[in-house]
Amino acid sequence: MLQAKFEKLSVFFPMWNEEQYLQRALNAAQELCVELQNTEVIGNYELIIVNDASTDSTAQLANAAAARDSHVKVVHHPVNRKLGGSIKSGFAASTGDVVLYTDADLPFDMREVHNAMRLMRQYEADIVSAYRFDRTGEGYVRVIYSMFYNLMVRVLFGVRFRDINFAFKLCRKSVFDKIVLESEGSFIDAELIVSAKKLNMGVVQFGVDYFPRTRGVSTLSSPGVIVKILREAFKLRKKLNAIRPSSLNDGLKK
Repeated sequence: MLQAKFEKLSVFFPMWNEEQYLQRALNAAQELCVELQNTEVIGNYELIIVNDASTDSTAQLANAAAARDSHVKVVHHPVNRKLGGSIKSGFAASTGDVVLYTDADLPFDMREVHNAMRLMRQYEADIVSAYRFDRTGEGYVRVIYSMFYNLMVRVLFGVRFRDINFAFKLCRKSVFDKIVLESEGSFIDAELIVSAKKLNMGVVQFGVDYFPRTRGVSTLSSPGVIVKILREAFKLRKKLNAIRPSSLNDGLKK
Protein backbone atom coordinates (compact mmCIF):
# COMPACT_ATOMS: atom_id res chain seq x y z
CA MET A 1 0.00 0.00 0.00
CA LEU A 2 1.31 3.44 -0.94
CA GLN A 3 2.31 5.92 1.70
CA ALA A 4 0.05 8.84 2.50
CA LYS A 5 0.06 11.73 0.03
CA PHE A 6 2.60 14.50 0.25
CA GLU A 7 1.46 17.62 2.04
CA LYS A 8 2.90 20.13 -0.41
CA LEU A 9 4.89 20.14 -3.65
CA SER A 10 7.26 23.01 -4.38
CA VAL A 11 8.26 23.44 -8.04
CA PHE A 12 11.01 25.91 -8.82
CA PHE A 13 12.58 27.20 -12.00
CA PRO A 14 15.99 28.88 -12.12
CA MET A 15 15.60 31.64 -14.72
CA TRP A 16 18.02 33.93 -16.47
CA ASN A 17 16.51 35.86 -19.39
CA GLU A 18 13.62 33.43 -19.83
CA GLU A 19 10.89 35.85 -20.90
CA GLN A 20 10.01 33.59 -23.83
CA TYR A 21 9.48 30.55 -21.59
CA LEU A 22 8.28 31.91 -18.26
CA GLN A 23 4.52 31.78 -18.70
CA ARG A 24 4.59 28.45 -20.54
CA ALA A 25 6.60 26.94 -17.70
CA LEU A 26 4.19 28.24 -15.08
CA ASN A 27 1.16 27.01 -17.02
CA ALA A 28 2.61 23.51 -17.37
CA ALA A 29 3.60 23.35 -13.71
CA GLN A 30 0.21 24.55 -12.52
CA GLU A 31 -1.62 22.05 -14.72
CA LEU A 32 0.56 19.29 -13.28
CA CYS A 33 -0.02 20.38 -9.68
CA VAL A 34 -3.79 20.56 -10.11
CA GLU A 35 -3.74 17.01 -11.52
CA LEU A 36 -1.72 15.85 -8.52
CA GLN A 37 -4.16 17.54 -6.18
CA ASN A 38 -7.15 15.99 -7.91
CA THR A 39 -5.63 12.52 -7.55
CA GLU A 40 -4.79 13.24 -3.89
CA VAL A 41 -1.06 12.82 -4.39
CA ILE A 42 -0.39 16.29 -2.96
CA GLY A 43 -2.42 18.53 -0.70
CA ASN A 44 -1.07 21.91 -1.84
CA TYR A 45 1.60 23.39 -4.09
CA GLU A 46 3.74 26.43 -4.81
CA LEU A 47 5.56 27.57 -7.95
CA ILE A 48 8.81 29.46 -7.44
CA ILE A 49 10.69 31.55 -10.00
CA VAL A 50 14.32 32.25 -9.15
CA ASN A 51 15.18 35.29 -11.25
CA ASP A 52 18.96 35.29 -11.56
CA ALA A 53 19.44 39.02 -12.28
CA SER A 54 17.84 38.76 -15.72
CA THR A 55 18.38 41.64 -18.13
CA ASP A 56 15.18 41.09 -20.13
CA SER A 57 11.58 41.27 -18.86
CA THR A 58 11.78 38.07 -16.77
CA ALA A 59 11.60 39.99 -13.48
CA GLN A 60 8.54 41.99 -14.50
CA LEU A 61 6.72 38.95 -15.88
CA ALA A 62 7.52 36.98 -12.74
CA ASN A 63 6.22 39.72 -10.45
CA ALA A 64 3.05 40.02 -12.51
CA ALA A 65 2.47 36.25 -12.31
CA ALA A 66 2.91 36.32 -8.52
CA ALA A 67 0.45 39.20 -8.26
CA ARG A 68 -2.15 37.20 -10.19
CA ASP A 69 -1.72 33.89 -8.42
CA SER A 70 -0.98 33.29 -4.74
CA HIS A 71 0.63 29.94 -5.60
CA VAL A 72 3.45 31.78 -7.39
CA LYS A 73 6.34 33.43 -5.61
CA VAL A 74 9.52 35.02 -6.86
CA VAL A 75 13.09 35.16 -5.59
CA HIS A 76 15.18 37.93 -7.16
CA HIS A 77 18.97 37.87 -7.24
CA PRO A 78 20.46 41.38 -7.32
CA VAL A 79 23.53 39.94 -9.05
CA ASN A 80 23.88 36.94 -11.33
CA ARG A 81 24.74 33.82 -9.30
CA LYS A 82 24.65 31.23 -12.11
CA LEU A 83 22.90 27.88 -11.94
CA GLY A 84 24.29 26.74 -8.60
CA GLY A 85 23.34 29.91 -6.80
CA SER A 86 19.85 29.80 -8.32
CA ILE A 87 19.30 26.18 -7.33
CA LYS A 88 20.42 26.88 -3.77
CA SER A 89 17.99 29.81 -3.59
CA GLY A 90 15.19 27.64 -4.97
CA PHE A 91 15.66 24.86 -2.46
CA ALA A 92 15.96 27.40 0.36
CA ALA A 93 12.74 29.18 -0.66
CA SER A 94 10.75 25.94 -0.99
CA THR A 95 8.31 25.17 1.83
CA GLY A 96 6.94 21.86 0.54
CA ASP A 97 7.88 18.48 1.94
CA VAL A 98 8.84 17.50 -1.62
CA VAL A 99 10.61 19.75 -4.13
CA LEU A 100 10.97 19.56 -7.90
CA TYR A 101 13.56 21.57 -9.78
CA THR A 102 13.72 21.87 -13.54
CA ASP A 103 14.48 24.35 -16.31
CA ALA A 104 12.10 26.93 -17.70
CA ASP A 105 12.39 25.51 -21.22
CA LEU A 106 10.57 22.34 -20.04
CA PRO A 107 13.10 19.70 -21.18
CA PHE A 108 10.61 16.87 -20.48
CA ASP A 109 6.86 16.30 -20.42
CA MET A 110 5.74 17.57 -17.00
CA ARG A 111 3.36 14.62 -16.68
CA GLU A 112 6.47 12.50 -16.09
CA VAL A 113 6.36 13.97 -12.58
CA HIS A 114 3.38 11.67 -11.89
CA ASN A 115 5.78 8.75 -12.39
CA ALA A 116 8.47 10.39 -10.28
CA MET A 117 6.07 10.95 -7.38
CA ARG A 118 4.90 7.34 -7.63
CA LEU A 119 8.48 6.06 -7.62
CA MET A 120 9.35 8.22 -4.62
CA ARG A 121 6.44 6.78 -2.66
CA GLN A 122 6.78 3.15 -3.76
CA TYR A 123 10.53 2.95 -3.21
CA GLU A 124 10.60 5.37 -0.28
CA ALA A 125 13.26 7.31 -2.17
CA ASP A 126 14.85 10.53 -1.00
CA ILE A 127 15.60 11.71 -4.55
CA VAL A 128 14.14 10.74 -7.93
CA SER A 129 16.29 11.85 -10.84
CA ALA A 130 15.51 11.42 -14.52
CA TYR A 131 17.86 10.66 -17.39
CA ARG A 132 17.31 11.33 -21.07
CA PHE A 133 16.61 8.40 -23.39
CA ASP A 134 18.07 10.33 -26.35
CA ARG A 135 19.73 13.74 -26.25
CA THR A 136 21.13 13.84 -29.80
CA GLY A 137 18.60 16.54 -30.68
CA GLU A 138 20.90 19.12 -29.10
CA GLY A 139 23.92 18.01 -31.11
CA TYR A 140 26.62 15.38 -30.75
CA VAL A 141 29.08 17.79 -29.11
CA ARG A 142 26.77 18.09 -26.09
CA VAL A 143 26.31 14.30 -26.04
CA ILE A 144 30.07 13.73 -25.94
CA TYR A 145 30.53 16.46 -23.33
CA SER A 146 27.87 14.82 -21.13
CA MET A 147 29.41 11.37 -21.55
CA PHE A 148 32.83 12.57 -20.42
CA TYR A 149 31.34 14.56 -17.56
CA ASN A 150 29.49 11.54 -16.17
CA LEU A 151 32.70 9.52 -16.54
CA MET A 152 34.65 12.21 -14.66
CA VAL A 153 32.18 12.11 -11.77
CA ARG A 154 32.55 8.33 -11.63
CA VAL A 155 36.36 8.53 -11.57
CA LEU A 156 36.64 11.40 -9.07
CA PHE A 157 33.89 10.35 -6.67
CA GLY A 158 33.24 6.67 -7.25
CA VAL A 159 29.57 7.34 -8.03
CA ARG A 160 28.07 5.69 -11.10
CA PHE A 161 25.16 7.75 -12.34
CA ARG A 162 23.46 8.27 -15.66
CA ASP A 163 22.94 11.85 -16.94
CA ILE A 164 23.79 13.42 -13.60
CA ASN A 165 23.26 17.03 -14.75
CA PHE A 166 19.78 16.63 -16.22
CA ALA A 167 17.39 19.22 -14.78
CA PHE A 168 14.81 16.85 -13.31
CA LYS A 169 15.42 16.34 -9.61
CA LEU A 170 12.55 15.51 -7.26
CA CYS A 171 13.77 15.69 -3.66
CA ARG A 172 12.31 15.32 -0.23
CA LYS A 173 12.94 18.60 1.58
CA SER A 174 14.37 16.57 4.49
CA VAL A 175 17.39 15.83 2.27
CA PHE A 176 18.60 19.34 2.98
CA ASP A 177 18.63 18.74 6.71
CA LYS A 178 21.66 16.56 5.93
CA ILE A 179 23.19 18.17 2.84
CA VAL A 180 24.31 21.76 2.43
CA LEU A 181 25.23 22.53 -1.16
CA GLU A 182 28.22 24.78 -1.89
CA SER A 183 28.51 24.95 -5.69
CA GLU A 184 27.66 28.18 -7.42
CA GLY A 185 28.00 26.71 -10.90
CA SER A 186 26.66 23.74 -12.84
CA PHE A 187 28.54 21.21 -10.70
CA ILE A 188 25.70 21.54 -8.18
CA ASP A 189 23.69 18.63 -9.64
CA ALA A 190 26.64 16.30 -9.21
CA GLU A 191 27.33 17.68 -5.73
CA LEU A 192 23.77 16.86 -4.71
CA ILE A 193 23.78 13.32 -6.10
CA VAL A 194 27.29 12.45 -4.91
CA SER A 195 26.46 13.70 -1.40
CA ALA A 196 23.21 11.72 -1.32
CA LYS A 197 24.88 8.51 -2.54
CA LYS A 198 27.75 8.87 -0.04
CA LEU A 199 25.14 9.20 2.73
CA ASN A 200 23.34 6.07 1.53
CA MET A 201 20.19 7.99 0.72
CA GLY A 202 17.66 6.38 -1.58
CA VAL A 203 18.20 7.69 -5.12
CA VAL A 204 16.07 6.33 -7.96
CA GLN A 205 16.56 7.03 -11.67
CA PHE A 206 14.13 6.64 -14.54
CA GLY A 207 14.20 7.57 -18.22
CA VAL A 208 12.22 10.26 -20.02
CA ASP A 209 11.92 11.63 -23.52
CA TYR A 210 13.91 14.84 -23.96
CA PHE A 211 12.77 18.05 -25.63
CA PRO A 212 15.70 20.36 -26.52
CA ARG A 213 15.44 24.13 -26.15
CA THR A 214 13.98 25.84 -29.20
CA ARG A 215 14.06 29.46 -28.02
CA GLY A 216 16.71 31.55 -26.34
CA VAL A 217 20.30 30.46 -25.81
CA SER A 218 21.69 27.76 -23.54
CA THR A 219 25.02 28.59 -21.88
CA LEU A 220 25.51 25.25 -20.13
CA SER A 221 28.27 24.07 -22.47
CA SER A 222 30.11 27.38 -22.79
CA PRO A 223 33.86 27.38 -22.00
CA GLY A 224 33.31 29.48 -18.87
CA VAL A 225 30.70 27.07 -17.51
CA ILE A 226 32.92 24.05 -18.19
CA VAL A 227 35.92 25.66 -16.48
CA LYS A 228 33.79 26.49 -13.42
CA ILE A 229 32.49 22.90 -13.25
CA LEU A 230 36.04 21.53 -13.28
CA ARG A 231 37.23 23.99 -10.65
CA GLU A 232 34.36 23.19 -8.30
CA ALA A 233 34.68 19.44 -8.87
CA PHE A 234 38.33 19.42 -7.84
CA LYS A 235 37.78 21.94 -5.05
CA LEU A 236 35.05 19.79 -3.47
CA ARG A 237 36.60 16.42 -4.24
CA LYS A 238 38.20 15.90 -0.83
CA LYS A 239 35.12 17.02 1.11
CA LEU A 240 32.67 14.90 -0.88
CA ASN A 241 34.84 11.79 -0.78
CA ALA A 242 35.15 12.17 2.99
CA ILE A 243 31.39 11.99 3.54
CA ARG A 244 30.20 8.96 5.47
CA PRO A 245 26.76 8.27 6.95
CA SER A 246 28.26 8.66 10.44
CA SER A 247 29.56 12.11 9.50
CA LEU A 248 26.07 13.48 10.05
CA ASN A 249 26.91 13.52 13.73
CA ASP A 250 30.26 15.14 13.10
CA GLY A 251 29.00 18.43 11.76
CA LEU A 252 28.38 17.80 8.06
CA LYS A 253 26.59 21.12 7.85
CA LYS A 254 29.56 23.24 8.93
